[in-house]
Amino acid sequence: MSTVAFHTLGCKVNAYETEAIWQLFQKNGYRKVEFEEDADVYVINTCTVTNTGDRKSRQMIRRAVRQNPEAVVAVTGCYAQTSPGEILEIPGVDVVVGTQGRDRLLEYIEEHRQTRKPINAVKNIMKTREFEDMDVPTFSERTRASLKIQEGCNNFCTFCIIPWARGLLRSRKPESVLSQAKKLVASGYKEIVLTGIHTGGYGEDLEDYKLADLLWDLDKVEGLNRIRISSIEASQIDDRVIEVLNQSDKMCRHLHIPLQAGDDAVLKRMRRRYTVEEYKEKIKHIHRAMPQVAITTDIIVGFPGETDEMFENGYRLIEELKFSELHVFPYSKRTGTPAARMEDQVDPEVKQERVQRLIQLSNRLSRNYASQFIGEVLEVIPERPYKEDPDSGLFTGYTDNYLQILFPGHHDLVGKVCRVRLDQPGAEYNQGTFVRVMEENHPSEAV
Repeated sequence: MSTVAFHTLGCKVNAYETEAIWQLFQKNGYRKVEFEEDADVYVINTCTVTNTGDRKSRQMIRRAVRQNPEAVVAVTGCYAQTSPGEILEIPGVDVVVGTQGRDRLLEYIEEHRQTRKPINAVKNIMKTREFEDMDVPTFSERTRASLKIQEGCNNFCTFCIIPWARGLLRSRKPESVLSQAKKLVASGYKEIVLTGIHTGGYGEDLEDYKLADLLWDLDKVEGLNRIRISSIEASQIDDRVIEVLNQSDKMCRHLHIPLQAGDDAVLKRMRRRYTVEEYKEKIKHIHRAMPQVAITTDIIVGFPGETDEMFENGYRLIEELKFSELHVFPYSKRTGTPAARMEDQVDPEVKQERVQRLIQLSNRLSRNYASQFIGEVLEVIPERPYKEDPDSGLFTGYTDNYLQILFPGHHDLVGKVCRVRLDQPGAEYNQGTFVRVMEENHPSEAV
């Protein structure tokens, strides 16, 4: 039996796609082994979001070639899409496929075995208009399943290379999304996370069918307890989306809405399509419509030209909007983007100082948000033993509003919908007490 090993760099979409590629190998009789072991085929799913992503991708490719020089080394993903020539210059690389056409990966591997010549199967992504369906009926993580609903992005922010790696926005057909959702529920998943490159843009290229329509259709899938949106732009949360979030028992009370910067001058240089005031109004509208909703966000610190005053404007805005968690990134130059060519790059030490201040703010905001639920019994789907001490008898899982709760439990609870009381809030973990497992035939209790 032939063996295959995978290494995935970058985002959750890449992780999803690696699972999909593994399904293809599995159907063709391959056995999966660890990347550190000898394999007949190595597949490296690359990232190009920063220059560091490129460098790490090259390191992993070289590691695979060293591990077994006789193996077929196949490279896919975003870095493969933007820089196939650079990758093919690495001795030992046999097949390069970008972010389309991965369903033919095994054909290319066989072709290489016949010809012994490197294959560059990267096509012009900007001409691609169809969503590439890649089914993932099961994941190695048994509690939450990702479901990719769209590909590509039309925004062209000045710091981002991703439209060039992923192409323009294209949505998965609704019937394909719903069919995949039903398969995941049949495999035992209670929660589905809708994911993509620009997830909230789903339906912008479809006629008379938008994200809100998809959410209502998913709401009707029997046996599904939770629907979570991985990320959505403020402008994409219209009244119809808010209506579903409010009225569906299955929609999670959690939205990840990237802010990136809290100052109009920086937002303009980033080519973000909103002002601070527009973003603020949208967040306040969501809070009015959905009291106790958890809103998490992304912040880029030290974008070219960000002065102390601009940073402080953002700091005060973040405090005011009461996010439940921040994902903080120091700005990193990405060759080929307009921002990398901008003058007045911010000093690395200044960036790090600002990052640390925002991390401390994030910890304070997380505790504040969790504090309002002290003593409440919440719905949690346990995922795994506590990773810091797997033998402690403690387990962790998320509430629908994305609080991670740590509580005494046992392996039989993993993947089941449980009631857990929140006892003590924390920045990363909240301490809780297990109450009971919810009955399978009483989904209404999930409210």
